[in-house]
Amino acid sequence: MLTAFLAAFVLFLREGLEAALIVSILFAALRQLGQTRQMRAVWTGVALAVLGSLAGGVVVYATVREFGNASFEPLFEAAMFLVAVVLLTSMTFWMQKHSRTMKKELTAKAGAAGSGFALGVLAFTTVGREGIETAAFMVAFAFQSNALPLLFGALVGVLAAVGLCYMIYRLGYRLDFRVFFRVMGTLLLIFAAGLLANAVHELQEVGVIHFGTAALWNTSGMLSDESNLGSLLHGILGYSAEPSVLQAVAYVIYLVAAGTLFWRATRKPQAPQAAVSPSSGVVASKA
Repeated sequence: MLTAFLAAFVLFLREGLEAALIVSILFAALRQLGQTRQMRAVWTGVALAVLGSLAGGVVVYATVREFGNASFEPLFEAAMFLVAVVLLTSMTFWMQKHSRTMKKELTAKAGAAGSGFALGVLAFTTVGREGIETAAFMVAFAFQSNALPLLFGALVGVLAAVGLCYMIYRLGYRLDFRVFFRVMGTLLLIFAAGLLANAVHELQEVGVIHFGTAALWNTSGMLSDESNLGSLLHGILGYSAEPSVLQAVAYVIYLVAAGTLFWRATRKPQAPQAAVSPSSGVVASKA
C-alpha cells in the first residue's frame, strides 16, 4: 500500500505542478493581451482534459479486468507497462527540453488564438498531454496494487501541488523549479525502469520471450516481494527477489542510458569563457 501511495503521490505532485504552471502562464498571457474574459474558456479546456484522461484510464482498466482472460491480461499489462515507460520517458525529457522556452511558446500561442474556443483547445491539448501520461502510468500501476492507496496518493499529490502553487503565486514562496523537476524526473525514470522490468517479466511468463529467463538470484528468504520492505523497494526501485537475467539487463541498460541523457539535459549551460587576444590584450568571448 505504501508503494502505491508514494508512486501516485510523486506522479501527481509533479504533473499537477507542471499543469498548474501551464495554466498560470496562459492566464498571465491573457492578462498581458487584455483578454481576461477568455479565462473561462481556458478553465473549460483544463476541466475537459482532466475528465477525459480520468475517464479513459478508468474505462481501459475496467474493460480489461472485466473481459480479459488469463492469457490476454498479462499481455495487456505488459503493453501498458511499455506504454507507460515510453510516455514517462518522453514527457520527462520533453519538459526538461522546453522548460526554458515554455513561457514564450505558450504566450505566443495564446496571442495567436483568436477565439475562446481556440484558447480552450490550447488548454485542453497542453494539459491533456500531462493527463495522458498520468493515466497511462496509473493504469499500469493499478495492475500491481489496490485502487485505494493509488487514489489516496493521487489525491494527496494533487493537494500538495495546489498548495505549492498557492504558496508560489499568492505568498511569494520561491521554489527552484529546475531542482524540483530534476528530482521528480529522476524518480519517474526509476519508476519507469521498474515498469520495463515488469513488462519483461510478464512477457516471459506467457512465453512471448524465451531467452534470458534464468534467475539471476533468489533473495526470497531474506527479502521477499510480498514483505512490506520488499514491496516498497519493488515499487520505488524495481526490486525483485528473483529477477531473470533479461529483467536485470533491461533495467540496468534503461536506467544507465536514460539517466545519462537526463543528467546531460539537466546540466546548466556553461557561460561563454573569456579569452585574451595575444596581440591586443583585448578580452574576447568564446562562442
